[in-house]
Amino acid sequence: MNESTPPPVLMPGGNAIQPRVVLWCITIVAVSLSLFQLYSAGIQPLGLFYQRSIHLALIMLLAFLIFPAFGPNRKRGVLGWGIDALFLAGAVITGGYLVLNLDDIFSRAGFWNETDILVACIATVTVLEASRRAVGLGMTIIGLLAIIYAFAGPRGALPWLGDWMPGILAHRGYSLERVAGQLYLGQEGIFGLPLGVAATYIFIFVLFGAFLESTGAGKFFIDMAYAATGRQRGGPAKAAVLASAGMGSISGSAIANVVTTGAFTIPLMKKLGYKAKQAGGIEAAASTGGQIMPPLMGAGAFLIAEYTNTPYLEIVKISILPAIMYFATVYLFVHIIALKQGMQGMPKSELPKMRQVMKDGWHFLLPLAVLVWLLVMSMSPMRVGYYAVMTMVAVAVLRYALWYFFVAPKQGQPVTVERTKEVVWAGLVKLVQGLELGARNAVAVSMACAVAGIIVGVVGLTGLGLKFSSMMLAFSGGNLVLALVMILLASLILGMGLPVTASYIVLIVLVGPALTAEFGVPLLIAHLVVFWYSQDSNVTPPIALAAFAGAAISGSKPMETGFQAWKFAKGLYLIPLFMVFNPEIIVGGPVPVVIWNGVIALLALGAFAAALEGYLFTRMAWLPRLAIGAAIFGVFYPNLWTEIAGVVVMSIVMGANWLAGKRDATVNPVPR
Repeated sequence: MNESTPPPVLMPGGNAIQPRVVLWCITIVAVSLSLFQLYSAGIQPLGLFYQRSIHLALIMLLAFLIFPAFGPNRKRGVLGWGIDALFLAGAVITGGYLVLNLDDIFSRAGFWNETDILVACIATVTVLEASRRAVGLGMTIIGLLAIIYAFAGPRGALPWLGDWMPGILAHRGYSLERVAGQLYLGQEGIFGLPLGVAATYIFIFVLFGAFLESTGAGKFFIDMAYAATGRQRGGPAKAAVLASAGMGSISGSAIANVVTTGAFTIPLMKKLGYKAKQAGGIEAAASTGGQIMPPLMGAGAFLIAEYTNTPYLEIVKISILPAIMYFATVYLFVHIIALKQGMQGMPKSELPKMRQVMKDGWHFLLPLAVLVWLLVMSMSPMRVGYYAVMTMVAVAVLRYALWYFFVAPKQGQPVTVERTKEVVWAGLVKLVQGLELGARNAVAVSMACAVAGIIVGVVGLTGLGLKFSSMMLAFSGGNLVLALVMILLASLILGMGLPVTASYIVLIVLVGPALTAEFGVPLLIAHLVVFWYSQDSNVTPPIALAAFAGAAISGSKPMETGFQAWKFAKGLYLIPLFMVFNPEIIVGGPVPVVIWNGVIALLALGAFAAALEGYLFTRMAWLPRLAIGAAIFGVFYPNLWTEIAGVVVMSIVMGANWLAGKRDATVNPVPR
């Protein structure tokens, strides 16, 4: 390498060695994308296709710049740059053709010309390749299989393939022109609802989370959780649960939540006495719960709101109680393990003081308060996100300005022209970093939504959703529990190759009609059930991505950590069942009924944790554990007397265990 060649740089987030000129290009495209999103969210809203096509073009440019063709650990070389140049051009063509020719395309109204079809093919290939790099090969393969399925049939581009299709999956088949038009030139393909949500609501809140992260909000939430729970038994683990509840909803990614909060919480859990696999599993289960925690719920709340035509604020409100149930279950698991292993809390001297934590970071609560207030005022979620980002930036600037002009001089740091220039430059750099981080964080979810649009488009074109629903009805024999188990297994299989957002979209398109039309599950509950089940790939072996991230930090074996996370996250499976058989906690009902259902659900989840661990106030024998297991089935059964019987059995067993614990404490007092 000669002296005139800039040295390559290790790029954060992409894990690839990148030349400095590429890093500059990434920054320029990322900042442009974030500014475009802010402009369209808060200043001048754009039309549907303009917004989505420009967003996708910039996202794909980022994907091809960040992720080299042959993987992150190999230099691009001449061949790699040649391939990337073709796909970078494809990204520009994908968005630019629609923006420049939209009126003409609409006027043709389905009678596409050869250029339309050619660009549609280029766009589809470009989207699939960008997805392979940013999301993974699994997503691309499923998208390809969907396209091949559309071609399979007597009138399709691949008529011979239709002969291999089982009767229930057979369809007429479609030509290249018909499929290409459906995927690129209509509103049910690449530019369909999934990408529409990603290009509006999801991006602006990902950007909000990026600014929170870059300004230090993560440390604030973690310190606040430690100050609140650190002195309790198993304090660091409880802090992990609370911190992950706060950060998970904002970050939009269970894995990102594990590596940020887990970097602090997992070592402290191990220091306190938790096994390495337990520490990693607790963090993975808690971080996964962040995706179902209001107000943001990752990307899920926006998608559910759009698909069910329900106000976003309503989705947030009905999700509060189930999220509390989930975190209460994880919290109880943590507490029981601390009791079993005789753990104590952390010394007060090692913990942050709540008063100091709030003094140092209270300003992080202002943007969240603005966000919630504007949602309550029924403002558009996209506009809410815009004002939340603006508030975050304004608060950070104002707080630093007050420190610089009034506090720093008293500490011997006078205000000078030179220092002011340095401070302004540092602030601009921080702003650019926040804008770039938001765009980087959005690449994977936007590409997942684009390929999900391909799958949704094929499902709509071929009628696969109705066929899949018929299969599910036939295999389950009309039994709702069996149908839910099938959905759970399907979500686990899909989750091995798809991110949570894409898994939810694909699954709800396939099984949603059967749940609502054939089994009578209310539409909103059907979507919540599928969304909750779509989280399980983060914590369920053999592919437990969040658990594997926790194992990397804790130093435990990935599969052992995965089984621990699977155990701690059992609420992901039980709470959706409770929603289905006791819909009042979601769709509402008489206040006494709602309260009763909430109480018995929390009691059942607590009893389940105790039965699984064999410990509550003291050790629990096998017979009481079996009795609790039977009682839990009774509580989940939609019959009042069965529910009452289950509650009575659980109360007796848990009460007896409490008395036994009191006796044990009297005989063997815990040393202080």
